[in-house]
Amino acid sequence: MGILSWIILGLIAGALAKWIMPGPDPGGWIVTMVIGIVGAFIGGWVGSFVGLGTTGGLSLGSIITAVVGAVILLFIYRMVKSRG
Repeated sequence: MGILSWIILGLIAGALAKWIMPGPDPGGWIVTMVIGIVGAFIGGWVGSFVGLGTTGGLSLGSIITAVVGAVILLFIYRMVKSRG
């Protein structure tokens, strides 16, 4: 899957992560979408190593790994920002 596809998937993953984890985020929707994009890249990269998703195409596995990556990254971001 190309970079543009991962960015679009990341935007969707960021929106789904916000929906899964509602509440105030430091930085708002824009930061959440950036976290979604980064989470999609990280989730897709890790998922390709463990066989849950591929970076070669849009599949259910790649969507799930992108959303899981975005949720985990959003959780970590909230924890770091709440301590600071």
